[in-house]
Amino acid sequence: MTRLLLLEGNPADRRAIARERGVRWSSDIYAQAISAHFPDLELEVAYAADPGEGLPAGRGWADYAGLVITGSALHAYDRDPAVTGQIDLMEAAARQGLPIFGSCWGLQIAAIAAGGRVGRSPRGREVGIARKIALTDAGRAHAMFAAKPPVFDSPCIHYDEVSALPPHATLLAGNAHSPVQAALIPLHNSVVWGVQYHPEFDLAQIAQLNRLDQDDMITQGFFADHAAIAAHNLMLETLHADRSRADLAWQLGVDGDLLDDRTRRAEIIAWVEAEVLKS
Repeated sequence: MTRLLLLEGNPADRRAIARERGVRWSSDIYAQAISAHFPDLELEVAYAADPGEGLPAGRGWADYAGLVITGSALHAYDRDPAVTGQIDLMEAAARQGLPIFGSCWGLQIAAIAAGGRVGRSPRGREVGIARKIALTDAGRAHAMFAAKPPVFDSPCIHYDEVSALPPHATLLAGNAHSPVQAALIPLHNSVVWGVQYHPEFDLAQIAQLNRLDQDDMITQGFFADHAAIAAHNLMLETLHADRSRADLAWQLGVDGDLLDDRTRRAEIIAWVEAEVLKS
């Protein structure tokens, strides 16, 4: 049995808030995304943002074929143990030479660990859908994006971004909001495949996150009021349930980039096939 370890980026208090509001937290949505395409993979979760937590009980690195780092509401540049504990676990996996994939938080802590910089985006929050992500020449040539068009949209949510890539990293994609939307980051004996956006998310997850952060979304001007959030979420969830609703796809400005599961998750699928299963 091939086994992957999912590093849950959020600490217990954040997961509790998500649970109260009916929101899937980061490792849940990643497990669903991976299992949809690789049902034979065994998935386990590490909660290294929680005090005293590391690898699941009784496990060693030899038990895993790869590490996936999920998103998080934390800040990679903080020195809080909830942050440093996750960086330590990622570095331990990298010293073992494990394949590593990270989205958003995963890209950011890999950049910090390898000597890069992460900071608050000067353009504010990028949330909902990251538009017009464009591949670099290196990105167009890399296996991660073999099934993606040269310019695409993807689900996203982040305040922070990689402000300086570490030495020897390779920029694979960027957009007008965040110049670093995807990169390869050498770390110890591994190379982290990292993306700033969230290929694991679906439209329903975007709606759930809107609910989780709805007061901030109104304060920051993304929505006029709670009724506007509810109306937008209804469109997202209706289209998620019925992909044939061309009217809603047009109103939301989405197409196959987000509606086709294999296209949206192509980076994750490519990593599993090329790095974990070695196909």
